[in-house]
Amino acid sequence: MTEQSSVARAFIERPTPITAASVQQKPSGMPFQRYIPFGTVDLPDRTWPSQVITKAPRWLSTDLRDGNQALIDPMSPARKRKMFDLLVKMGYKEIEVGFPSSGATDFDFVRSLITEGAIPEDVTISVLTQAREDLIERTVESLVGAPRATVHLYNATSPLFRRVVFRGSKADIKQIAVDGTRLVMEYAEKLLGEETVFGYQYSPEIFIDTELDFALDVCEGVMDVWQPGEGREIILNLPTTVERSTPNVYADKIEWMSRNLSRRQFVALSTHPHNDRGTGVASAELAVMAGADRVEGCLFGQGERTGNLDLVNVGMNLFSQGVDPMIDFSNIDDIRRTYEYCNQMNVPERHPYAGDLVYTSFSGSHQDAIKKGFDALEADAAAAGVPVGEYTWGVPYLPIDPKDVGRSYEAVIRVNSQSGKGGIAYVLKNDHKLDLPRRMQIEFSKIIQAKTDAEGGEVTPADIWAVFQDEYLPTPANPWGRLSLREQQSLTTEDGRDALSVAVLLDGAETVLTGSGNGPVSAFTDALAGIGVDVRVLDYAEHALSEGGDAQAAAYVECAVGDQVLWGVGIDANTVRASLKAIISAVNRTARR
Repeated sequence: MTEQSSVARAFIERPTPITAASVQQKPSGMPFQRYIPFGTVDLPDRTWPSQVITKAPRWLSTDLRDGNQALIDPMSPARKRKMFDLLVKMGYKEIEVGFPSSGATDFDFVRSLITEGAIPEDVTISVLTQAREDLIERTVESLVGAPRATVHLYNATSPLFRRVVFRGSKADIKQIAVDGTRLVMEYAEKLLGEETVFGYQYSPEIFIDTELDFALDVCEGVMDVWQPGEGREIILNLPTTVERSTPNVYADKIEWMSRNLSRRQFVALSTHPHNDRGTGVASAELAVMAGADRVEGCLFGQGERTGNLDLVNVGMNLFSQGVDPMIDFSNIDDIRRTYEYCNQMNVPERHPYAGDLVYTSFSGSHQDAIKKGFDALEADAAAAGVPVGEYTWGVPYLPIDPKDVGRSYEAVIRVNSQSGKGGIAYVLKNDHKLDLPRRMQIEFSKIIQAKTDAEGGEVTPADIWAVFQDEYLPTPANPWGRLSLREQQSLTTEDGRDALSVAVLLDGAETVLTGSGNGPVSAFTDALAGIGVDVRVLDYAEHALSEGGDAQAAAYVECAVGDQVLWGVGIDANTVRASLKAIISAVNRTARR
């Protein structure tokens, strides 16, 4: 073993190393003692942790009911209809459209969907009701003439609600559910014709806080009335009405219910997570792993308090794992715009998959990795002989290809004071097909960094391009520099050496420069030496900017001009002229230093 250096010994012997014991959080002073930890489920042989979701669950959108009731300004009929049409277009086959017994607005909306023929034959609408006879009758009335419809009945079953809200026993609460189910069946038989395919859903509300054996007993009592069987399913919805447990506990409860329900093969076990703890998506995913068949939620997590489950988030999570969500998210910005119009709510900029900035990196190290990832993806796809859009996705920091949800690459990398060479290089390559050599990336990033440090804020792609042109590519509107290349040039070869004659504008005067060398670049530097400009080319790169007869080429040269080392850029249809322009670019830049 080598002997420790004096620096290493001094560092190790420092008197105050950071350890776990030296990093101590202080008590918050908040009254945490008022809250009771959530209990666990005795399920030692649970199976859900090893399950993998390989297909999409059934989906129910409750945007028009649960989502709408949570709005400060509930949707107008026109906004409701626009939301319904969006959900149908996206592919949702079960849509909860309202609470018809709550008032004329919801009742009339349900009727308008039916009478105007807005419901496709393969879409089932659902309506919610409490377990009171007058409300059940009004609810079923709203469905007359519907092609496919479900009545969703609920009553709260948890100890807190039994004691505080209903002041009833377990038997009383169960009887409410049983009687309500019977009334739904009676009014459906009385009011609905043969044209309506009718279904039933029951929810023991506050399931997450209800004793499992009691929740099971209530569901069994409801099924005894409904009599599910072959061709006659029942939907049992087990909601985290107020999310209070970690998602694994909810999954345990779902698996326990799935194991213990009788007639399980005729039950669509549905999950309805809220997001009070911020883990609604995780609760839904673990519930599906635990046996749930159906997931209820709203687009972008709309709903009471912190919202319902975000259907977009869960669906896109499946997509990112190679599972078809069976819902079309391919134009996610249009979905978001419609949602924002209908709900008068904004989708946050960092919202998964749909926010303005979710595919955007400002960090220099992130940008560099993304640029390299895109380069590697293109190369790998070309080597495999398939289009990039069909090749297996794999780019650092991007869980999916933004183009798969209708986004362009323009917003993937944006530049501010935290950005580095990779991000700036990506913008130039993506927007202008300029693939800068690495050392030139470093040089130009310092120029942009100086701009962001001086001005603050974000530098847009248009800003980057304007700075790049001003620095490397004089334009007729901004013709800076001592030299500019004219149209005339000639190149001859004799005895293995190239003789170059080129017309330039030098300090405003037409001049012809001549020189010779072992190639046109060498000949041009020789010609420049004739007017006292000492240029040595240190590095050179070029590539085509496009294909076809009018294709242009970009040339990049790193030059030592006197005691300065600078890059120059030239763009021209002729590769030799592009090289000469690049040398002139570097020479002209010395005057600005």
